[in-house]
Amino acid sequence: MAAEAGQTSVSFPVSGVVIAVVSSCINGSTFVLQKKGILRSRDRGCSYLTDVVWWSGTLAMIIGQIGNFLAYNVAPAVIVTPLGALGVLFGAVLASRVLGEQLNILGKLGCVLCCCGSVVLVMHAPKAAAVTSRLELEAGLSDPVFVAYGLLLVLLLLVLIAWIAPAHGSSNVMVYVAICSLLGSFTVPSSKGLGLVAPGVLGAEPGALPLFLGLLATLAVSVLLQFFFINKALERFSSNVFEAIYYVAFTSSATVASGLLFKEWTALTAAGAAAMLCGLTTVCVGVVLLRISQEASVTWRTTKKTE
Repeated sequence: MAAEAGQTSVSFPVSGVVIAVVSSCINGSTFVLQKKGILRSRDRGCSYLTDVVWWSGTLAMIIGQIGNFLAYNVAPAVIVTPLGALGVLFGAVLASRVLGEQLNILGKLGCVLCCCGSVVLVMHAPKAAAVTSRLELEAGLSDPVFVAYGLLLVLLLLVLIAWIAPAHGSSNVMVYVAICSLLGSFTVPSSKGLGLVAPGVLGAEPGALPLFLGLLATLAVSVLLQFFFINKALERFSSNVFEAIYYVAFTSSATVASGLLFKEWTALTAAGAAAMLCGLTTVCVGVVLLRISQEASVTWRTTKKTE
C-alpha cells in the first residue's frame, strides 16, 4: 500500500500539463490581440475600450487565467509555470501575422530555445508538492521566511507603482515587467491555495472561509493590477518584446513564491536542480534572442521610413 501511495504521489500530472499547454497558447494570443486593438483605436482616435479586437484579447486573457487556475490545482506550479514558454512561441508567430512583427533567424531560434528549455524544466521538475492540505497551507503562510518575502514584495510593488512607474514607465519596459511579474508572486500561490481551501469551505470547516476569501481577494487584486499595467505596457512597447521578457520574469518570481509556500522543492535532487537551471538558462537565452530580433526589426522599419 505504501509503495502504491508513493507511486501515486509522483505520477506525472498529464491533465495539468494539457490544460497548461492550452492555456499558454490562449495567453500567448492575448497580448497580440490587445495590442492590435490599441493600434486600431489609436488610428480611429478613440479609446481601446470600444474596440472589439481588444475585447477579444481580454476575453482570451480571462479564459487563459481560468485555465491556469485549473492547471495550478492539478499539477505543481513548477511544472505549470515553465509551460508559459509555449505562449511566447505562439504569440511570436501570431504577432508576425496580425501585427506584422516579423521574426528574423534570431527570433525563430529564440522561440525554439524557449520551447526546448520549457521541456527540460517540465521533465526535471518535482512532480508533487509537500503542502497538500489547508492546515499545511496555513502553516506555510505563517512561516517567517514566506512572510518576510511577501512583505518585501509588497514594499517593492509600492515603490514601483507609486514612484518609478510614473517617472520611467513610458521609457523603460522593465518597469512594467517588474510590476506584473512581482504581482505573479501573489497570483500563482493564491490560485493554488484556493484549490486547497475550497473543500474546507464546502465542508464548513472552522477558519476555512476567511482564508478562502483572503486568497480570493489577493488573487482578484493581483490579476486586476496585472491587467492594468499589461495594457499600459502594450500602449508603448512591442507585444513580443514585452511578452518575452515578462514570461521569464514572471516564471522566476512565481516559481520562487510557490516553492517557498508549497515546499515544491523538497523532493528536488542536485541533478534535477542542475537540469532545471540549464532549462531556465536556455529559456532566458531564447528570450534575449527574441528581444534582439524585435529591436533589430524596429530599427529596420524606422530606417526604411526615414529613407
